[in-house]
Amino acid sequence: MSVIESTSVSGAAAPHALQTPAANRTQVGLHETISDALIEQIREDGYGVLVDALTPDEVAEINADVARLCRGELGEVHGVTPASPDESDEDVMRKYLCIHFPNKLSEVIARSLHHPRVVEVLTKVIGPNVKCMQSMLFMKAEGKPGQAWHQDEFFIPTRDRSLTAAWIALDDATIENGCLWVLPGSHKRGVIYPDREQDDERFDCTVEAYDFPHRDEDAVPVEIPAGAVVIFNGYLLHRSLPNTGRHGFRRALANHYMSAESLLPWHQVPEGVHVAKWDWRDIVLVTGEDPYAYKGTIDVARPSVRSDKKSGCDR
Repeated sequence: MSVIESTSVSGAAAPHALQTPAANRTQVGLHETISDALIEQIREDGYGVLVDALTPDEVAEINADVARLCRGELGEVHGVTPASPDESDEDVMRKYLCIHFPNKLSEVIARSLHHPRVVEVLTKVIGPNVKCMQSMLFMKAEGKPGQAWHQDEFFIPTRDRSLTAAWIALDDATIENGCLWVLPGSHKRGVIYPDREQDDERFDCTVEAYDFPHRDEDAVPVEIPAGAVVIFNGYLLHRSLPNTGRHGFRRALANHYMSAESLLPWHQVPEGVHVAKWDWRDIVLVTGEDPYAYKGTIDVARPSVRSDKKSGCDR
């Protein structure tokens, strides 16, 4: 992996299986501009980091709504119980690992889907017409688990392999507090690897990808400052480990995008609909044109809390 326009972000090492000697670990390149080098890295390595994508004020505005969502102040989130006035924002946020579809309730997060710095990268990676189908808000307080190796395209299949994530750091992400780890280049084959249930206490209920031709030792920790965004391919193998810090959060907002030219065969195919014609229409057009606008859109996905194993897994 080439390190271009890079600086280093320090993080305290934690005793994980993925931990490798500092001398052998590849440092993540932090790009300060939306350059050809950034786009080339996303294409070659499957991911790239743009620092200062969001300003400190923009990050603070989102984090304020993180607390409000966890308190139930912005509307109903399935799995969230209304907080009492005696509970601090920090205590309330510690109850939950992740909220799916926060953009449905938070205007601030809804605006983030269209953030100009992020959209500029997306149009260079995906093309001129981009739609978004999902957002996920991670709180990940100390002690909360990570996610096992997985590929986003396994969960959100596209017809043209265009799925792309924009993972926005709302706190400094370090090895200690559970940053992302990636396997550079693992997206290139365009293969969805086998999956299995896992009972590793380090991870939430998400299934684990396995039997892929990459080693844990080759994984790279994506340690980045708050306000940076990781743009990565839907086939990229990635995972995160628990927040082992003594105190604090590793908040992040992950938005998922794809080309508007492609149908989105997401969720269960309705009875009587041919699989080749199935198109999930609970989407937001982010930029450009939607060739399927004549179908209209729907608003059916509702915000909900992701299970963290302590509350059990729906299997």
